[in-house]
Amino acid sequence: MTTPTRVYIARLAGLAVFDPNGDQVGRVRDAVARLRTTNRPPQIVGLVAEMPMRRRIFLPINRITSIDADSVVLGTGTLNLRRFEKRPNELLVLEDLLDRRVTIEPDGRPGIVVDMAMECSRTGEWSLAKVAVRAHSGRLTRRGQLQQLDWDRVRGVIGVPDTQGTASLLALLEGMRPADLANALQEMPDARRNEVAAALDDERLADVLEELPEHDQVEIIAALDRERAADVLEEMDPDDAADLLAELPRAEQEVLFELMEPEEADPVRQLMKYQKGTAGSVMTSEPVILTPDATVAEALARIREPQLPPAIAAQIFVARAPMATPTGRFLGIVHFQRLLREAPSEILGGVLDSGIDPLQPDTPLLEITRRMATYDLVALPVVDTANRLVGAVTVDDVLDHSLPPDWRDRSGDADA
Repeated sequence: MTTPTRVYIARLAGLAVFDPNGDQVGRVRDAVARLRTTNRPPQIVGLVAEMPMRRRIFLPINRITSIDADSVVLGTGTLNLRRFEKRPNELLVLEDLLDRRVTIEPDGRPGIVVDMAMECSRTGEWSLAKVAVRAHSGRLTRRGQLQQLDWDRVRGVIGVPDTQGTASLLALLEGMRPADLANALQEMPDARRNEVAAALDDERLADVLEELPEHDQVEIIAALDRERAADVLEEMDPDDAADLLAELPRAEQEVLFELMEPEEADPVRQLMKYQKGTAGSVMTSEPVILTPDATVAEALARIREPQLPPAIAAQIFVARAPMATPTGRFLGIVHFQRLLREAPSEILGGVLDSGIDPLQPDTPLLEITRRMATYDLVALPVVDTANRLVGAVTVDDVLDHSLPPDWRDRSGDADA
């Protein structure tokens, strides 16, 4: 075994987990500690790994043969794919203990937990032996000094915390994709989930909310003050904001609409008028739109913008001014592959595809799915009776609304 005898657990987060054949199983998300009836430090019984499709499984500590700076390697044996569930006498080290406010003995100075180390005894048992604490003391000690302390020198690590921050946990979650961060939030107790969600900036929280099931979206939004909730809704895609608001009572909807900027609220209001299960109800009102005299170079620059989702960036919708939906007369589509084959100075009016029949706002979802599958498209335009572009339905919108309503809810995963 090449594993060191002391491992700081925050450094494990995100490491790849490999089976004995060298195939990646998933990535480490946390460590599981079992509480003891004595004052001895909690025993580390395993790690939690996240597999593809965001399933979290338990890896017993005795199955792990190697831990280094880049990976965790498992030994031989059958891997239990049952979804991980924390037992009553267990805790997750990073999720439950990071950012706790504690007291450093013997002088009673306050501090905040920023990491914890597990150590292996001569008998092969792993336990939480060291606590990394950022201390806050008087004039003689620099504020924020980091100390590595023995377990018995830190009081208040175990038990219900009076207060618990989020800074260290957020630092660990920072590099996660929104969908993975959404999954991590679903694994947390409601109070902790709401604390972490509230600590995210508006844009990041908006991205994460779009990946959560509706009941979690509603609970997180309800836990924010109304002005902050309105700010987050403004950062969401209009179609996702409309879906979330539709789950709220009418009176609450109006309060939030009043707090939103009119230019952000108006597209969301419009989307909420369409019948559920139609193109109007699932479309985005902010596709990439350019005029026919725009050049290929301008179009390529536009779809390179990093904030654009891939399905939106896959095509340019060409229409007469104005460019905001509802636009002037819709003319056609230019796919990004066509842009790559044309000279940068070529104008879009000369290369657009006008042979794709646009959807109407009342086109049912089943018909949209058939058209996308028939013509291998990732997006379809939606026009009104005056042939003005009012939005676009993307393949991710179709998938989102075709799957069961609770498909994002990890709590209902069937056991493997």
